[in-house]
Amino acid sequence: MAWLQDSWNKLMQRMTEGRLPHALLVTGENGVGKRLFADALAALLVCERPDMAGGAPCGSCKQCELVAAGTHPDIRVYTPEKSRMIKIDQIRALSSFAVGSPQVAARKVAIIDRADQLNINSANALLKTLEEPAEDVTLLLLQESGRPVLPTIRSRCQSLLIATPGREQAARWLAGQLKELDEESRPTEEQCHKALGLAANAPRLALEYVTGDFITTRDEALDNFRRFMKDQLSVAEAAKPFKVMGLERALWLFEGWAGDLARISAGGQPRDAEAAEMLMFLASHNLPWRAHELLEAIHESRSAGVYNVNPELEAGRLLIAWQKLMPVRRPAAG
Repeated sequence: MAWLQDSWNKLMQRMTEGRLPHALLVTGENGVGKRLFADALAALLVCERPDMAGGAPCGSCKQCELVAAGTHPDIRVYTPEKSRMIKIDQIRALSSFAVGSPQVAARKVAIIDRADQLNINSANALLKTLEEPAEDVTLLLLQESGRPVLPTIRSRCQSLLIATPGREQAARWLAGQLKELDEESRPTEEQCHKALGLAANAPRLALEYVTGDFITTRDEALDNFRRFMKDQLSVAEAAKPFKVMGLERALWLFEGWAGDLARISAGGQPRDAEAAEMLMFLASHNLPWRAHELLEAIHESRSAGVYNVNPELEAGRLLIAWQKLMPVRRPAAG
């Protein structure tokens, strides 16, 4: 993934200068490759004979064999559980891992995927490990762009941004991945273009979209959205495809449309061309702050997602918030 190379080179420069931090906050868009970046760094850090000039592990030592098998005991990954948050018990386990001795390598690596989904208790529990780091542990915290990380956490980490590639570079990578599919099931160029647009050029997210059913469900959701805004569907009917795609993806879709509404209101161009006509209509009948009001409502729904709320009910609530932006229809003079 060529677009990762610039960030990787910057990190290798830090390492050769002895400036690798004990905690690194890696930030980037959803689907840009943050986790693969962290996995590669973890493999390099535990390798017995790393090629620092080339920025790669040797691939043949005992540590590299364990990494390749996915069984390295000195690399731990902590991800959100069913609650969609990283819980305090997971951070307590991380803390115990951080203060213990490495089992087979010279150092330990803990990956927190994603640091923006630490709840208050787990974030506070992590602070002690960040404040009193062991010399033989490196913490890699992954953050999705636009998702907040507590300032107390951020201030104790060095940051590294992974930039999203341009459309051409992302399209080349996506085409390369799809070559492995048989010709009958391979997506068309038009489908790939659409997937990249919906994913805002994040290549791995676009790959997920174009090889799954997200685009079909999203098209149905957009159609229902339009019809609901025109009073052609009930809120229950309109919310069905949003329920099918799940809360996180539904919120991402609403968030993208609200972001486009804000861009149009500020004189910019929308990212979702297929929703542009509806959003331009709404922008022409509302003050710019209404878009930010919608974004706040979406963020509230994302916070409520921690408590396993009903995706259909949340989608319905947000659809009603959107419908309030429609101009009031006055009865014809009689």
